[in-house]
Amino acid sequence: MLKALLSLTRPANLVTAIADVLAGMAIAGYFLLPEPAAAPVGWLALATVGLYGGGVVFNDVFDAELDAIERPERPIPSGVVQKQTAVLLGIGLLFVGIAASFLVNQTAGFLAIGITVASLVYDRFGKHHSWLGPVNMGLCRGLNLLLGVSILPEEVIPWIWVGVVPIAYIAAITMISRGEVHGGSPVTLRVAGLLYALVIGCVAALAQRQQQLGTALPFLLLFGYYIFPPLWRAVKDPVGRNIGLAVKAGVLSLIVMNAAWVAAFASFPLAFLVFCLLPLSRLMAKVFAVT
Repeated sequence: MLKALLSLTRPANLVTAIADVLAGMAIAGYFLLPEPAAAPVGWLALATVGLYGGGVVFNDVFDAELDAIERPERPIPSGVVQKQTAVLLGIGLLFVGIAASFLVNQTAGFLAIGITVASLVYDRFGKHHSWLGPVNMGLCRGLNLLLGVSILPEEVIPWIWVGVVPIAYIAAITMISRGEVHGGSPVTLRVAGLLYALVIGCVAALAQRQQQLGTALPFLLLFGYYIFPPLWRAVKDPVGRNIGLAVKAGVLSLIVMNAAWVAAFASFPLAFLVFCLLPLSRLMAKVFAVT
């Protein structure tokens, strides 16, 4: 029962959400302060776990009937977890996420509310729209990056535009994921590849602007190494299994992209620590589903 409840939260993905907020903190310049306090970092890490976990729990709640046909092994359609129990879990996680954010500051709290609304809109409505769904899902990640930036509230407005980068990346992954069950379109996969390349170019340009391209480049190269080969295999043979592997690689590799952000705005040692979250996420992905 406990494992089933945990699987609803996609534990491997929760690690990527923590990497998001750490990247946001680096963009804000928090780690360059003389004595950055640890407590806000901890509260925002807890907040993103609650927000992401609650959002994906409600994804399974709203998809219970469809999953009974397409993915009957999932906890709710299989009967291991009752839908009402999942609803309570989702509400509890979202409450923790919002409360922890307000303990940091009001800006973080309101961003947490925005993430909650965006994720629930996606779960209930957005995923059913061909173009709005991917953008909606990307918005959740973009706001999550800004949640990290909000550790210094005055930095949110100057850096609000960087939220477009994860929006583009997650929109690409969401486009791909629609072919996990019945197979996908090579055209869609190629468009996703172009968005991947655009994202790498944007992060590289920002790193150059910060005069840290050399520091960020190893992580950007690793990022490309992790995401493009599975995508190319899916382009050549767009069956459900290959697309699922491409989606899994794209989600887990968010950690590497976030390490590149940290390298560009903070330091190589801190970026390497973020990168070290990848083995943890991959280990969890062997036990719990990513999508």
